[in-house]
Amino acid sequence: MGLRLRQTSLAIVVACCLMGIGLFLWPAPARAAVGEKDLAPLVETSKAFTLIAREVTPTVVFIKVEQTVEAGRSGAPFEFNNPFDQYNEEFFRRFFGDRLPRPQRPREYKQRGWGSGFIISGDGYILTNHHVVGGADKISVRLHDGRELDANLVGTDPKSDVAIIKVNEAGDLPVLALGDSDALQVGEWVMAIGNPFGLSHTVTVGVVSAKGRTSMGITDYEDFIQTDAAINPGNSGGPLINMRGEAVGLNSAIFTRSGGYMGIGFAIPINMVKAIQKQLIESGSVARGFLGVGIQDLTKELVESFGLKDTEGVLVSQVYEDSPAARAGIQRGDVVVEYEGRKVVNVGQFRNMVALTAPKTRVNLVVLREGKRNELTVELGSIEKDAPATMGRGETMKKLGFSVQDLTDELAQQLGYEAGEGVLVTEVEPRSPAQEAGMRQGMLIMEVNRKAVKTTQDFFEALDLSSESKRVLILLRDRQMSRYLILQVP
Repeated sequence: MGLRLRQTSLAIVVACCLMGIGLFLWPAPARAAVGEKDLAPLVETSKAFTLIAREVTPTVVFIKVEQTVEAGRSGAPFEFNNPFDQYNEEFFRRFFGDRLPRPQRPREYKQRGWGSGFIISGDGYILTNHHVVGGADKISVRLHDGRELDANLVGTDPKSDVAIIKVNEAGDLPVLALGDSDALQVGEWVMAIGNPFGLSHTVTVGVVSAKGRTSMGITDYEDFIQTDAAINPGNSGGPLINMRGEAVGLNSAIFTRSGGYMGIGFAIPINMVKAIQKQLIESGSVARGFLGVGIQDLTKELVESFGLKDTEGVLVSQVYEDSPAARAGIQRGDVVVEYEGRKVVNVGQFRNMVALTAPKTRVNLVVLREGKRNELTVELGSIEKDAPATMGRGETMKKLGFSVQDLTDELAQQLGYEAGEGVLVTEVEPRSPAQEAGMRQGMLIMEVNRKAVKTTQDFFEALDLSSESKRVLILLRDRQMSRYLILQVP
C-alpha cells in the first residue's frame, strides 16, 4: 500500500513537471501592444476638453440668492434645480435617519440658495434661469477670480425660464461665445459647467442624447436639448458647451426621482435664448407673436383622412374669430407645413416659432388645403394683447393639473350627487397643485371664486376671474362633506 502511494505521488510530481515544461514551451498568446500612436486620438480629445474647460470656466459665475419663501416643496419627476433646496431636509435624513429632528418652520422664512450663470457681455450682462433669480430679494455674483458683486435683475421670462442679471463696476469681463444650437447633432460631445451643490465651477462631460424635447410640462415654451452630461442642483443657469467652446444651451432642468442626477438633463437651446435675451435687455420682458389658431399633431389616421403623404406639419383644428390667422385666410383643416421657409415638424416647434417672432411681423406660411399648396402672408398679433381670454383656459387647467366635465344624470346617480349642482372632477394629475391641495377624482366643484357653477361653461367663466390674482378659490364636495381650497396658478 505504501509503495503504491509512493508510486502515485511520484507520478503526480512527474506529471506536474511535464505540465510546467509544456506551459513554458507553449507559445504565449499575442498581446496587443498599446503604443503612443494608438493613444493619440484619446490624448488629443482629453487635451481638447482641458483646453475648453480652461477657456470657458472664467466666464461662468456662481450666483447666490436670498428669498422669502413659503414652507413646502413639490416632488415632480421633472424638476428645476431649486436654488433654495440644494441640501434639503430629506437629503440629510437619508444619512441621519430619525435622529434628525423635524424642524417646525414658520409659514414664511428667509432662505439662501445658489445657482449658475455665464457672462455674455464685457460690461456685466449674465444669462441664467428665471427659477434661479426670478423671485429673489437679493442677488450676488461670485466671479472666477473670487470677487463678489451685487447684481440687479434686468429681466425675466417665466414662460421659457430665461433671465438676465447684471453686475456693475466689474471691469472688462471675459465673455462666453454663443454658438448655433440648430447645428448641434445627437451624439455630439458637450460639457456642462456650473456649481452643483455649491461646488464651484464643476465640469462634466457627456453627449447630446436628443433634441427638440417638447410637451414635457416643464415650461410653457419648450424645445429642450437632452444630455447625459451630469447636471445637478446648482447647475441651473450654467452653459452647455460644444467642442468649439461655445454655449449651445442654458442648463435648466433634470429628470429625477431622487432629487439628484439620474442621467437625463435638459438645456434650453441657445438660439431660443438669443431671441429672448435681446428683448429682456431692451425692455425687461418678452412680447410674443400671436397667430390665432388651435393646432394639433398629425397622426396616421389623420394623414389618411386628409389625403396627406406624411405626418410632417400641424393640423389647424380651430381659427379664432378676428385673429391674424382669420384675416390672412387660414381655414380649419389646413395643414401648416412651412413657416418663414422652415419646415414645420410638430406642434411644439411651430408654437415656438410663432411665439419667438415679434408682434406686427409679417411672416410667410405654406399650408396644404385639399392637397394643394397655398402661400399666405400673416401679420402676427401680440399674445398678451390680442389672444382671447378663452385661449388661456387650457393652459391654466394644465398648470393646475385637473380636468372637469358636466355632471350628467347617470354620473350623478352613480356618485350620489344631484344633477346640475356642480361640475365633476374627472382627472387629477399626480403631484400637481390640485392634488397637493387635496383635490381628488370624483369630487364635485360647486363654486369657483364665490360663484356657483352648474356647467363647465359656468366653471370656465368663473375661472377667468383668476387671470390677474393667479389664485382660485374652489368649493368642493365629496359625498356629504364640503370644503374650500385655494389653488395658486403657477
